[in-house]
Amino acid sequence: MRRITAGAAALAAAGLFVAWAGVIDIRASTGHWRVTDWFLHWVMRSSVRTAALGGHAPRFTAAMLPLAAGHYETGCAGCHGSPAMPRPATVENMLPAPPNLQHVTGTWNDAQLFEIVKHGVRYTGMPAWPSLERDDEVWAMVAFLREYPSLDQAAYQRLAGFSATGSRDFATIVKSCEGCHSSAGPDESSLIPRLTGQSETYLRDSLEAYAAGKRPSGVMKVALSQTSSEDRKNLASYFASQSVATETGRSLEKSALGKVLAERGDRTRGIAACAACHDAAGVNEAYPRLAGQPVPYLENQLDLFRSGSRGGGAYAGVMTRAAAGLSDDDIQALATYYGALPKD
Repeated sequence: MRRITAGAAALAAAGLFVAWAGVIDIRASTGHWRVTDWFLHWVMRSSVRTAALGGHAPRFTAAMLPLAAGHYETGCAGCHGSPAMPRPATVENMLPAPPNLQHVTGTWNDAQLFEIVKHGVRYTGMPAWPSLERDDEVWAMVAFLREYPSLDQAAYQRLAGFSATGSRDFATIVKSCEGCHSSAGPDESSLIPRLTGQSETYLRDSLEAYAAGKRPSGVMKVALSQTSSEDRKNLASYFASQSVATETGRSLEKSALGKVLAERGDRTRGIAACAACHDAAGVNEAYPRLAGQPVPYLENQLDLFRSGSRGGGAYAGVMTRAAAGLSDDDIQALATYYGALPKD
């Protein structure tokens, strides 16, 4: 008996030491081992199945659906998405990621769905129903979830009403974007680009590249995750139409090396002249204008191109090749040169 007690104490001490040492990986970015994922879902399903024993659903009616649909759009779609708008990109990296409920509700019976909706699920971010005394509301949500897989965007919006159609009007989207990209432009020491003065083609291509994941950016993916293609087209048109603020003099000194690289390049190192594509009259509208952009933004973008991780529209590969031979000094010189140029 003493050996058993001593062994149990040693195992407990070992477990505490491992936990204290910090070697147990809790990073959401790495995911679970397959066996861990299976075990956690098995435990969850077993728990829900047992808790739902004896539960009986009332008769579902169409009257339940609008109430539940309105709450779903405002309280649930932020994690699970909806036919009116995809879910925010931030939740895709949760562990576990919230499921698309159009695909999984059929794996639960009514009593089990009631159990999940009312009480939530620990360790997943799934909250309990806001008012545990309102079983009628919970059952209305279960009725809605039963209909949910068959709803297209139009049917869903008819049920959810203003919640699905009025909360993200274009004026609200523009106001959100201007929080970072105001017409006055960002600070000169910012990683945020100036959008005024860019062509509508370039802006539209960039927004679509962000939305599709072709131009990686967690910030922009989240910012655009609840916009439609039409929204992004209108945003490009809006920012392209904004007038450029009058320059009153830049505090930056133009770089001599940057001027040479921009105007002539360096054939010995395979560096093409930037001016052949950028900020020249009559060039492809899909190319961005660089003059007056914040120096840190330009440095960062050139470094991303050089490393091959920038991505973007149809011509991103051109810049990846063009930046491959740039040194750190070249990047700093080019960024300083273009940052000091006034916007026309």
